[in-house]
Amino acid sequence: MKKHTLIFTFFLFFHQSFSLDPNYEACFPKDCGDVRNITYPFFIDGEQDPSCGYPGFEVHCNESAMLRISGNEFVIKDIRYSNSYLRLQNAAILPNQTEPCPKMIRNLTLDPNRFRFGNASTMKLVFISNCSGNLTTDLEKYSIKSCERSNKEVVMLDNDPNLKNVTDICGNGSETVETPVELSGGVGRNLVVDGGNYRDVMERGFMLHWLATDCDVCLSSGGRCGFNRTKFGFRCFCPDRPHMVSCKPVTVGSAFIVTLAAAIFIIRRANNHRKAIAYSRDLEGSSVYFGVSLFSYAELQDATQNFDSSQELGDGGFGTVYYGKLRDGREVAVKRLYEHNYKRVQQFMNEVEILTRLRHKNLVSLYGCTSRRSVELLLVYEYIANGTVADHLHGDRAKQSPLTWPNRMKIAVETASALAYLHASEIIHRDVKTNNILLDNNFCVKVADFGLSRLLPNDVTHVSTAPQGTPGYVDPEYHQCYQLTDKSDVYSFGVVLIELISSMPAIDISRSRDEISLAYMAINRIQRCALDELIDPVLGSDSETERMTRSVAELAFRCLQFDSETRPTMNEVLEFLKGIQGEGDNNVGELNVNAGKAQMPPASPETEDVVLLKEVDVVMASPLTVTAKWHSTGSGVTTPTTSG
Repeated sequence: MKKHTLIFTFFLFFHQSFSLDPNYEACFPKDCGDVRNITYPFFIDGEQDPSCGYPGFEVHCNESAMLRISGNEFVIKDIRYSNSYLRLQNAAILPNQTEPCPKMIRNLTLDPNRFRFGNASTMKLVFISNCSGNLTTDLEKYSIKSCERSNKEVVMLDNDPNLKNVTDICGNGSETVETPVELSGGVGRNLVVDGGNYRDVMERGFMLHWLATDCDVCLSSGGRCGFNRTKFGFRCFCPDRPHMVSCKPVTVGSAFIVTLAAAIFIIRRANNHRKAIAYSRDLEGSSVYFGVSLFSYAELQDATQNFDSSQELGDGGFGTVYYGKLRDGREVAVKRLYEHNYKRVQQFMNEVEILTRLRHKNLVSLYGCTSRRSVELLLVYEYIANGTVADHLHGDRAKQSPLTWPNRMKIAVETASALAYLHASEIIHRDVKTNNILLDNNFCVKVADFGLSRLLPNDVTHVSTAPQGTPGYVDPEYHQCYQLTDKSDVYSFGVVLIELISSMPAIDISRSRDEISLAYMAINRIQRCALDELIDPVLGSDSETERMTRSVAELAFRCLQFDSETRPTMNEVLEFLKGIQGEGDNNVGELNVNAGKAQMPPASPETEDVVLLKEVDVVMASPLTVTAKWHSTGSGVTTPTTSG
């Protein structure tokens, strides 16, 4: 009896050892119609658990894969996981439909946190129904001839100069809706001529770019991406259990068990697994150089009008950036590395390698580059039209319309999200500054310029006698010991936070000598409890804004600590900012760092204002130049000096 019990117990233990986490099993990629290997951020309703995908990315599988956006149903024609694009076709117009009149079409409104149009040639097709007026002969070409109703159905492009005439004739009783279409070649022009080709145009579909949390780090660690809907955050589903970002290393024994369990699971799902592998290889096979397109010098010369100075968007220590327009209509930013920069090949390859292994909604996308053997090294990025955060805070754009506090808070959260993602990917940016934070038209962040970035595993103990960075943002500890850590980015981000609440530049030689460095000035103001001298009055004086700006000032102070060990991690910074933004003061003060004496004191009984960190051992701001020397004053705070 004991023998049988022992055998039963052994097999029970054996079975449990080989069982995989249910979330991991539930999120295996699945097919729907012609769309293969549907996986995060999408999930198939009824076939995959909602935790396998991002909210708003639910796919309904009924012969074809369908996605619903703002009340419209779209057929998914293609999903490109390599660059987060998908092609959609309005389900109201399907090839096998024979109805003479278009089905109900609703206006499409995109959630800017989920989708944006993915092609510069995307336009709007305007449908005007119940048109009771009599169109003149020259406007009859816009009516849908096959639709025989008492009142006309009219279709035209939204940029058509006759649109206003048609809407005026159709009268107030008519109804107008718009749907996106992608135009290229002469199809759109033919539509304007006779109005009978609107189906042809709509059947072409259009491209959308999705902005869901990237999951490359999770995938590369052997996990499957998912979403925790309770805490509303990304999760990496691993064979053992869910993790925050990636599957953590396991012991040899556990690895053996997990490997065997995965093997059994893979054998059970052999057919689907082979499809997934084939799909992955197809993506890799489409790569040309590090997975991005190669452009010829002549093509980029033509796109930038021969690198005309009128096309310049900006320049820096390593190259000039030009506005360009490719032959396919895409607007791009082309970085031309300086000829005299002896490290240009290294920086070129460094930026290409880093950007091609990363995908995050708040990191600028790399479209391609020239060959590294080209006479000139050129990098081609997506064009971000709304300038830099620096320009909006203390540049020309600031004079036109200052950034509102909600937008500044949004910028802080999204920048922190991008940097936390970089650090989770074991990459240090090394040049975090407001000039490297771009904004699109919705004030969404795109962190740029990875020429100085480094991979952590190889360079964490790297020593350089000539640290590169931007004065005012350089980690003073890095200047002292020349060691690269992720806390260097945290320091630089602390300066960015001060810029966001003060609207002042990181370095300003017009300020008094002791306040040329914004970081040093901020430390001084915070220690003196004189935040009213630091915070930009344009932000307003309402109690909620005041509370939030003071909380951000406290966080910035912690980021600016001289000792890197007392600074929070970038992930802790992100969570703290989210707490300020979304949950009032609930999360304030919960920063999980060993801050030594840099702790939050109790509020003063005389005032409701929070008193911020008045005593620390040593606090030093970034040197005015990377070669500036530091001399202790013996007072616990050091002052930068310059030679000469």
